Amino acid sequence: MRRQLVPAFVMIVIMTMLTGLVYTFAFTGFAQVVAPGKANGSLVQADGKDVGSEYIGQAWVDAKGEPLPQYFQSRPSAATNTTDNGYDPTLSLGSNWGPANPDLLKAVSDRVKAYRELNGLDDDAQIPVDAVTASASGLDPNISVANARLQAARIAEERGLSVRKVNRLIDEHTDDRTLGILGEQRVDVLQLNLALDAAAPTP
Repeated sequence: MRRQLVPAFVMIVIMTMLTGLVYTFAFTGFAQVVAPGKANGSLVQADGKDVGSEYIGQAWVDAKGEPLPQYFQSRPSAATNTTDNGYDPTLSLGSNWGPANPDLLKAVSDRVKAYRELNGLDDDAQIPVDAVTASASGLDPNISVANARLQAARIAEERGLSVRKVNRLIDEHTDDRTLGILGEQRVDVLQLNLALDAAAPTP
């Protein structure tokens, strides 16, 4: 039996070293050389401080979890541990609720009501689906152009800007469809909010 156990144990140690350490460090080093920004999380800086990531959304809320009206609001996120407002990168996931799930229907209904109230919309105003449903990853950093446009009037009032100016900022931070055919146009919420702070700082 020893003749069988010793080679097996040696192979476990060797493969653990190769796949767990050598492989990991080799590709980490390669990534640092080829694309250090992406390897370090594609962090976005403002005034010399890290304020977010290009690929991970964030909640624009106050300490009580209430939406900050002077900022564009991100898509809802199910990546939460119940003590935060979502966008936890260690819990990347969707809600896994099916379209007929009562929990999903209630959550969407509540979000629609809250969205209309926040943006001063009529009770029958059509709401973009991305404004009231979470993405599959729970980390989506973008919103639809329609979603951003419906928030523009609120932002303009809060910032003392014209709606035209806000819509121009939306246009400047709208990315086209991938390869011109995949997905839809999307608005980078973090970059848009940083542009707002630069255009009209709030107290």
